[in-house]
Amino acid sequence: MNIIETERLILRQMQPEDAAFILKLLNEPSWLRFIGDKGVRTIEEARKYIQEGPVRMYSLFGFGLWLVELKSSGVSLGICGLIKRDSLPDVDIGFAFLPEFWRKGYAFESASAVISYGREAYGLKRIMAITSPDNYSSGRLLEKLGFRFEGLVRLSDTPSEVKLYKLHFIINQGEQGDCL
Repeated sequence: MNIIETERLILRQMQPEDAAFILKLLNEPSWLRFIGDKGVRTIEEARKYIQEGPVRMYSLFGFGLWLVELKSSGVSLGICGLIKRDSLPDVDIGFAFLPEFWRKGYAFESASAVISYGREAYGLKRIMAITSPDNYSSGRLLEKLGFRFEGLVRLSDTPSEVKLYKLHFIINQGEQGDCL
């Protein structure tokens, strides 16, 4: 099921058939360094990750991490979407792409669309984001998207501190609003 379309991308719900791609993404050195080892080593474990993570979140909240594909070819590039963690008071945005698709504007394009979708479809007034302290590329992307660094926090599901970012929306009467 397609959720969002941009000029170049389609963001859609993950399915068990995406297990080979998810297995590759979750075992990329950049994923392991900046996000952490999810212990997914087989296609079956990748299917279980999809079912217990994104698919479960779709059923609970209507959103989750979506697969990002090139509209022109259907090639899977990464994931991007909204997450509701027990350890954060607000919804946060998450994204990860295979290295061969970095620095092509895909993360910015998909994350911008996800932010707009969160506002329009769910009425979100604020979106959070977390990164590992040394993930400078993701931090720069978040700032380009309008997020502001709030500080270091320790979440219940992370072993060490993470950088916390927030994006607030200010709505003026009679206007759609601007990001603050």
